[in-house]
Amino acid sequence: MGEMMKQMRLATAFALATALAAPALAEGETADTVVATVNGTQITLGQMIALRESLPPQYQSLPDDVLFKGIMDQLVQQEVLRQSVTELSTRDRAMLENDTRGYISGVAIQAIVEKAVTDEALQAAYDARFKDQPKATEYNAAHILVETEEEANKLKEELAGGADFATLAREHSIDAGSGANGGDLGWFALGMMVKPFEDAVVNAKVGEVAGPVQTDFGWHLVLVKETRLMDHPTLDDIRDDLATEIENAAIEAKIAELQSVATITREGEGIDPAILKNSALID
Repeated sequence: MGEMMKQMRLATAFALATALAAPALAEGETADTVVATVNGTQITLGQMIALRESLPPQYQSLPDDVLFKGIMDQLVQQEVLRQSVTELSTRDRAMLENDTRGYISGVAIQAIVEKAVTDEALQAAYDARFKDQPKATEYNAAHILVETEEEANKLKEELAGGADFATLAREHSIDAGSGANGGDLGWFALGMMVKPFEDAVVNAKVGEVAGPVQTDFGWHLVLVKETRLMDHPTLDDIRDDLATEIENAAIEAKIAELQSVATITREGEGIDPAILKNSALID
């Protein structure tokens, strides 16, 4: 019994020592909690958290105690340096004002975007884009590319006489890539081929050899094997594109709205634009 009580007392003492050595857990801290003071200027927990969020991922993954001390040290060092500057230059003040303006305008833009890009808005944009848009056609075709029209016509005669298109493509096509595959070009949509070739494909009958048609590459004989209608992309496929469109439209609309009720004068419109190169003005 005495030995058991001894072990319990030792365990209790060890737990108490461990608790005293461990850092205090957050209890009631807020963004305004003061973590350091430099000549009367307070540094807050909120400022530390904001700085952590701005760090690259490799720094954010550091152990909590290391990162906490590092961020506090950095803010203290920055504050003593800031206080050591007693006078800002014209350039410094301009940069500071521009940085503040840019950051706060970014806050405004983020609020606009979060309000504008909703599931309902994305669906509406998707429906508007594809509601009246017919499905595009894809083509599965092959070709034989040669240097002269005369050679192309000769091969076309052989094809009319029963020669195999793929065999002639392998033997005669100067397009080595497709030629090795019997002239096969696979599936493609409009806009992926040069215009004269594309026109020949569109106007060709499936299973019949069209051409010769001339492009910058030479003379082509074209065989359209089959066609199919392409499905429209899903909303998820183009979600990012639609979101960007919605964001841009919402931002432009909000800026136009704000400018319409703002008093704006542009006193500098008559100034020579080249003056922006005169850095001496802010030295």
